[in-house]
Amino acid sequence: MDFFRNFPFFTIILAMVSGPVSSVLSAKKARILSFAVVFSCAVLSALTLVYTLGLDGPFVYTMGRFPAPYGNEIRAGVLEALMATFFCIIMLLSLTGGLKYLEKDVPAEKQNLYFIMINLLLASLLSLIYTNDLFTGYVFVEINTIAAAGLIMIRGWGRNILATAKYMIMSLLGSGLVLVAISILYGITGHLLMSNMHESVGQIVAQKTYVEPLIIAVGLFSVGLAIKSALFPFHAWLPDAYGYSTCASSAILSSLVSKGYIFLLIKFIYRVVGVEVFKMTGADDVLFLFGIAGMIIGSVDAIMQTDISRMIAFSSIAQIGYIYMGLGLGVEAGMVASTFHILAHAAAKSMLFVSSNGLAEVSGGSTNYRDLRGSGIRNPAAGIGFLAGSLSMVGIPLFAGFTSKVYFAQAALLGASFGKEIVTLIALAVSTVLNAVYFIRMSISVYTPRMNAHYEDRTFRAGKAYSLSIFLFILIVLILGILSNPIFDWISLGLKQFS
Repeated sequence: MDFFRNFPFFTIILAMVSGPVSSVLSAKKARILSFAVVFSCAVLSALTLVYTLGLDGPFVYTMGRFPAPYGNEIRAGVLEALMATFFCIIMLLSLTGGLKYLEKDVPAEKQNLYFIMINLLLASLLSLIYTNDLFTGYVFVEINTIAAAGLIMIRGWGRNILATAKYMIMSLLGSGLVLVAISILYGITGHLLMSNMHESVGQIVAQKTYVEPLIIAVGLFSVGLAIKSALFPFHAWLPDAYGYSTCASSAILSSLVSKGYIFLLIKFIYRVVGVEVFKMTGADDVLFLFGIAGMIIGSVDAIMQTDISRMIAFSSIAQIGYIYMGLGLGVEAGMVASTFHILAHAAAKSMLFVSSNGLAEVSGGSTNYRDLRGSGIRNPAAGIGFLAGSLSMVGIPLFAGFTSKVYFAQAALLGASFGKEIVTLIALAVSTVLNAVYFIRMSISVYTPRMNAHYEDRTFRAGKAYSLSIFLFILIVLILGILSNPIFDWISLGLKQFS
């Protein structure tokens, strides 16, 4: 069974190596290779999850047989394996649902380049999940940024180029802050491995030496990743980046890229500085306030949109606000709720982007609200997918979004301070109403027939791959909503293993 300990390393290397290999393949062969790699990584990650559930704790895989602090390490526990498995599944379904749109949006001679970016993005996400070295995390943050930029600009349209420029400017600013924070931490601890850093930080706090540099480093690291994950008010780049990308790119960027950065922040809080030290710096209060603001303002911005893609993109700002609100509650239940919401939002948001492209396809290619009337009737698979995703985002019972909101409310009631408790409950209520305004309005619109439309096509067929991806997305959202207890327990166990 010890052979299973190699699987996290295998997934990272498999994804990294397949990138350069795709560069010399034809579009069709590169596509087949990428699908095979993502599927293989999902299987290996699922086996790792099963293996870690049978262990008493996480295991460490030493790279190159060099011990700490000289060598690099991979650390795998229940939470890491769960996130890796889920990320691979969402990426696979996003690619499946967006495949036929990719063939329309990206020239054949560029499609192998597209799958290079997909493979590198997968490698970077898996590395962010598994790495036990903070500087290695920074390296793959940069790889993630470059790969994501490639996915945004692959169309070559003017809007995509502009969106990529905005994304790169903000992302590089965030990366710079993260690097400065790591440099400060290395200067005061002398370590880059997370476990060694954690011990040194404990000594710094106990001896009250270098406390000010530690506070600065925590603040810079948190703000840097907040910028990269589009937390309000650092979100201006997000609507264009998500709204003008290809179908698969929008689904992957909105569901996975920002979540990889947030997961690295969770690891930083637990495994580098510790929860109590993080709260001592006051960073949790700042994240809480910006998270609350993002929940409300992101939803208000979404209501004002007349384009379905931009509406879904703005709603991502609100959902990211939920996650940071949970992190800012300063209690373990809030961390668990935020981690669960990473899964719930990833599944629902990917499905929404895939569905919106299907709705636009039967509406003359338009993403405008008025043109989309009746599109759910013309494309039943896309209509059902959009409706299911909308119900999850609003928080209707049986769907993943409802379960997330219940966990957030419980976290606020059971452990947060009185002020945060009241603010959280009010924000949850207000944002739920705002979510209902734009998602339910759009869902009604796509099922309202529009007579005599020139693009009316009753012979349209969504395609087996597209319909299958929608069906599986709906299944995942329902599983997260109905059978959440085991997943919640795995997340709780994984966070306990972190500390």
